[in-house]
Amino acid sequence: MLQPFRLALVLALAWGAATHAEPSPGGRVRRERPVTVARTAGEPLPVVHVTQDTPTLLLFPSPIQRKSLTFDESRIRVLDAGERSVIVQAVSDLREDERQVMGVFFADGSAPARAAFSLVTVPAEVDTRIDVQRPQPPDVACQNGPQARVPQPEDFVLLGYVDGMGVTTSKVNAVKPGSQGLSSSEAMSFRGKGWVLVDVRVFNEVDRPSWTPREALLVGRVGGPLRARLVNVQEGAIPPGKERRVLVIANTQELEASPMFSLEVRGDGGRTLTIPEVRFPRPAPGGVQ
Repeated sequence: MLQPFRLALVLALAWGAATHAEPSPGGRVRRERPVTVARTAGEPLPVVHVTQDTPTLLLFPSPIQRKSLTFDESRIRVLDAGERSVIVQAVSDLREDERQVMGVFFADGSAPARAAFSLVTVPAEVDTRIDVQRPQPPDVACQNGPQARVPQPEDFVLLGYVDGMGVTTSKVNAVKPGSQGLSSSEAMSFRGKGWVLVDVRVFNEVDRPSWTPREALLVGRVGGPLRARLVNVQEGAIPPGKERRVLVIANTQELEASPMFSLEVRGDGGRTLTIPEVRFPRPAPGGVQ
């Protein structure tokens, strides 16, 4: 049986031959080209042209963490993900003003640690093969600019380095739709050394406008609320009838000694998702939190 990378390579050669034999079904020119991933979060994402009738193969220069692959499943279909390759296809051609973000972490953790792409559909062409390139790190003697970003707790969750076996965890009950038009599926709270994290999927009701989570608060039984750090994993607004993954992170040194918290995720239009019973697990035996 062919390994995932060898399978991707065979498909790439087949599609490459087809490039010279015939045009794509949509009359678009097929292209094979390299793209370089963004070095920092502030740089524009490289653009990849995708369609519903032609698969696009992305070949990476080093192994990737397949579990960290993020994309909108309602708009993008991943046909195969290997050690160093991903094959994607649009569920339907993306709208003219639509850009879908797909991202994946490299396995080695070197900077840039994540490869992210802006997926679009254009009338003239489609990318059949993308050779992904990582920018070379600057010389050590010339490193006078901003330093590489310090890894955060959510990075380890997304990479699969932190799970129920690695830290203490606790389930968080789902929240049914209320007057705010927001709900959540069953979530999980994590506790690591010096931090706690809530991993939750937020659903925006069909009859409500798009909603972007902006801030998060943890409210205990005593004291004032603690403003936590919020990570909107897929970025952007949650469309009506769609679900998105949201991470909330807080420092345990700032967290009051309370057995139960209420989590408030606030966003556009004054709408707030409130999860009333969030219990963080106790520190692991012998651990210092």
